[in-house]
Amino acid sequence: MEGTGPMLEALLATTGLEFDFMRRAALGCALLALGAAPVGVLLMLRRMSLMGDAMSHAILPGAAVGYLLAGLSLPALTLGGVLGGLVVAAAAGAMARHTVLREDAALAVFYLVALALGVLIISVRGTQVDLLHVLFGSVLALDEAVLALLAAVALVTLAGLVLLWRPLVMECVDPAFLRGVSRWGALAHQGFLALVVINLVAAFHALGTLMAVGMMMLPAAAARLWTRRLQPMVAVAVLTGVLGGWLGLLASYAADWPTSPTIVLLLGAWYAASLLLAPQGWWRRRRVPPRHLRG
Repeated sequence: MEGTGPMLEALLATTGLEFDFMRRAALGCALLALGAAPVGVLLMLRRMSLMGDAMSHAILPGAAVGYLLAGLSLPALTLGGVLGGLVVAAAAGAMARHTVLREDAALAVFYLVALALGVLIISVRGTQVDLLHVLFGSVLALDEAVLALLAAVALVTLAGLVLLWRPLVMECVDPAFLRGVSRWGALAHQGFLALVVINLVAAFHALGTLMAVGMMMLPAAAARLWTRRLQPMVAVAVLTGVLGGWLGLLASYAADWPTSPTIVLLLGAWYAASLLLAPQGWWRRRRVPPRHLRG
């Protein structure tokens, strides 16, 4: 037992977890996965995966306006990002209702313009460091205020999913039936879009706008290959996001790599492995017969 202390200190020194900023980053990744991964599962089941990517860029102009008004202020960037995302989502929905364009096409138009506008504003008024901070995040610089925001977003997301769970699941299966038998359809859809936006804004503070959707969609896509049941799928997605974030932090510290891209690439590598190893993956479905066909 006498050697336990030095061994633990050596382990922490190897992983970087003896530093406060690494522990805050690990907690931030866990909170982010707790809120974003369940939302990603529902986005995937609703065949709206690319919408997460579109919305992650749509928040940039609002965050850029907040940056112009208050610099790298957490309240200004958060409020600007939420308002920007909600405006783009509402505008895309209105365009889909009143023109021949579908909602995904309208979102594509808006998010491209929004991304270009946000980058232009920050490039003209800010510095190269500010632009990199917005695009790729600063997960190793999370402070107590950002952690409080991530915790609040995760709590609101879980509460919202509990409240809207039945209509959201029904909308994944048969949205026309939900609209015909319940008044909750429109409310559930708009509420879900709001949850997508606030989780992307929270991820934006940690991973940046270009990487934020990775924590939302990659764990969900991998979890879909491991189980068909919805509740276990959500649990697997959250666990994947937490472990992927932690391992990405450790790998980036050990190799001195950029943290946000390392986390996303590690989650992408797990998705690739799941394609081969998971029960619903490509290799298992081709090589291993279903249980009812085995001799």
